[in-house]
Amino acid sequence: MDFGIICFPTDTSIEPQDLAPALEARGFESLFYAEHTHIPTSRRSPFVAGGELPAMYWHTHDQFVALSIAAATTRTLKLGTGITLVTEHDPINLAKATASLDRLSGGRLLFGIGAGWNAEEMEDHGVVFADRWKVTRERMLAIRRIWTEDEPEFHGKFVDLPPMWCWPKPLQPGGPPVLMGAYSKWTPKRIAEYCDGWMPIEGQAADIPGAVAEIRAAMRERGRDDSKLDITVLAEVRAERGFDPKRLERMVETGANRVLFPLGDFQRDEALKILDEYAETMRAFG
Repeated sequence: MDFGIICFPTDTSIEPQDLAPALEARGFESLFYAEHTHIPTSRRSPFVAGGELPAMYWHTHDQFVALSIAAATTRTLKLGTGITLVTEHDPINLAKATASLDRLSGGRLLFGIGAGWNAEEMEDHGVVFADRWKVTRERMLAIRRIWTEDEPEFHGKFVDLPPMWCWPKPLQPGGPPVLMGAYSKWTPKRIAEYCDGWMPIEGQAADIPGAVAEIRAAMRERGRDDSKLDITVLAEVRAERGFDPKRLERMVETGANRVLFPLGDFQRDEALKILDEYAETMRAFG
């Protein structure tokens, strides 16, 4: 069992150059950063977790810039996107950014992806909400080709790319592990086609072990080896301080290989105190 942190890299919280080394020194395996390019002030889309949307959602640094700072100040800490909103990225640029970060970090990237929940946010990037998963699928299939082929091309409804040259390639063979950050009846099929793992939120996914069995079956149906399936269970990032240890027990019991503690929008001193508390809890699960 590995343990990491998931949080928003904001201009009001502990900075990556302070957070990442602190995690590595305390024995955490990974740091996952969330992203939102912006939040439209219309606020038509209700917050999926209910209540008011925390300000950290629109104070978030660029995800890959923040992770690059984390990479430069650590040696072994794995660098996760939790999640990258594929609907808000050009696939060529996203393939380039992920490959560059993976290679420059020594192969430490974990690429969590999703389509997003804020309809007007993705509309500002030219994606219609009803098409979000179709767009995500085609972009991810195209990205995988760019990662692995010398002259990749892709022709679909939403992505149409002629043959190209695009280097560098990721350091990890086949590209960094792609973890699906979503939960629905279509999740197993999507993971089997273009992902390597699953990132459910504890408390929102009703039956994680049952869903994992479905994902494994879907992978085998496509002729894929499910023995290396990555299951990363995370807690939703809230404004409140700390975390209920009983939730951690439930997360560990799901059979995941990685559990992510949440870290709210706290400045350096308060964040480090919380990390110390998490480290004690983590050692209890040794």
